Amino acid sequence: MIDKRWIYHPEFTSEQTQTTTELAEALKINTALATLLVQRGISDFEESRLFFRPDLTHLHDPFLMQDMDIAVKRLAEAVTNGEKILVYGDYDVDGTTSVTLFYGFLQKIYDKLDYYIPDRYNEGYGVSWQSIDWAQENGFTLIVTLDCGIKSVDKVEEAKKRGIDFIICDHHRPGDELPPAVAVLDPKRNDCAYPYKELTGCGVGFKFLQAYCIAEGIDQNILFEYLDLLVVSIAADIVPITGENRILSYYGLLRLNSAPRPGIKALIKIAGMAGVLDITNVVFGLGPRINAAGRIKHAKEAVRLLLSEEELEADEFAQEINRHNSDRKNFDSSITEEALLMIENDAWFTEAKSTVLYKEDWHKGVIGIVASRCIEKYHRPTIILTQSHGKAAGSARSVPGFDVYEAIEECADLLEQFGGHTFAAGLTLPIQNVEAFRKRFNEIVSSRIQPEQLVPMINIDLSLDLESITTKFYNILRQMGPFGPGNMTPLFESKYVSIEGMPVIMKEKHIKFNVKQKGSATFTAIGFGMSHFYTELVNGRPFSICYNLEENNFRDKKTLQLFLKDIKLH
Repeated sequence: MIDKRWIYHPEFTSEQTQTTTELAEALKINTALATLLVQRGISDFEESRLFFRPDLTHLHDPFLMQDMDIAVKRLAEAVTNGEKILVYGDYDVDGTTSVTLFYGFLQKIYDKLDYYIPDRYNEGYGVSWQSIDWAQENGFTLIVTLDCGIKSVDKVEEAKKRGIDFIICDHHRPGDELPPAVAVLDPKRNDCAYPYKELTGCGVGFKFLQAYCIAEGIDQNILFEYLDLLVVSIAADIVPITGENRILSYYGLLRLNSAPRPGIKALIKIAGMAGVLDITNVVFGLGPRINAAGRIKHAKEAVRLLLSEEELEADEFAQEINRHNSDRKNFDSSITEEALLMIENDAWFTEAKSTVLYKEDWHKGVIGIVASRCIEKYHRPTIILTQSHGKAAGSARSVPGFDVYEAIEECADLLEQFGGHTFAAGLTLPIQNVEAFRKRFNEIVSSRIQPEQLVPMINIDLSLDLESITTKFYNILRQMGPFGPGNMTPLFESKYVSIEGMPVIMKEKHIKFNVKQKGSATFTAIGFGMSHFYTELVNGRPFSICYNLEENNFRDKKTLQLFLKDIKLH
């Protein structure tokens, strides 16, 4: 097991300490909770109120986004003139939820439209040549792209020659040249003054429709009914849950838990998800199932499910998608095993500062997941490649603090195409370039990555005495959600705790025990994958723990328990 670094929040300045004291008094909460708020940039009662009670009225004016007025005008023109509109989205969760939201909303007021999602394997990422041919053959004169299109300069140019206009809604980094679309909506454009830059593709599509509602006098509450889709995109795309994303997530989760659309309701049921859903449930329960359609068969199936209005039909679609997810899990498991063996059996791979693996028969739909699994074992930037249409195509994942996109960009002369974010990217290259790419990529990573970035880290919010943990403490803590990137679930450290009774090993790899400190109540602690600590704990070595605080509901009896992230033996 790789030892983890415990990283502590920087010590407060005297000014921050004073703010913490004042906030604790104003809100009538203890200092630990006030500290968590100040760590999140909250300094007074009003900011606390907005944090604890997000409001849709605090969303930014969509017309602040560059080209929004042009996009709304072109869409209104298409509706007025009875043009055929094609809603085009990527095949992942963000793309399929985007298409469902945009198409689902627009079809309530307009019927000359259809949607198109490229085949992951035959067409690839972004706008495809096949889709332009299909749009022309079927008489479409306006294509709205969602979660893709920002780099499709040549495709958009060709479509323009054929009399097809594009409105691009994307959230990826633009290249040096923007596509010649009627409008390009992307908050990451250098010339875009939109205040919030971290929207998902679905979020950009939502802002477009919000602007359209404002311009056309349509009740925005109709659009807000689609927030259950938007929160799924936010969770699955691992974007920061700050600013607008936090407001949209808050209301999206309310809808998800009170009145989810039939397709999502069917997925929740078939995934066996019970209780109140949060971002984590969406990431691990709903996201993979929606993604599985595009990975194993075709993402259109996910859109059909999400658009379903009849429960019986939704249940049938959900069962089919769940089968795809089971297949995905099997591929994921076997390919991960192969990949880890390749690393373990090759000295060069073991010593390298990065991982680049290629095998021609790996399933393209799960290589991103496999890259993440490899990082769990070998904490370093990882790229997994497989053969696709005679090329090597792959997915990259990174470790905190290292920009994998920039490293790939430095190998551009060896690649045919690439795109993505700081921590995740996709790429295609000639098979004969794989070895040269592996060496160059490793040289770049080796020259830039810091030694500490190769060690997994745990960011601890604050040290907490177990006696501070009460039901009231937990109830206030829970209201700091939705938790996710940018507003992570608070992680606590408790020092020099002791075991009550004997630890129990569960399923040969997990550990469960009762823990306390002097003067505190006894709490149950659970550590997944931590059975290797058993001997040391039984021998009575002193130890500290870091953990998230959770509520366990067993047979209608609620108790607080500690969900361990690591144990430090002294």
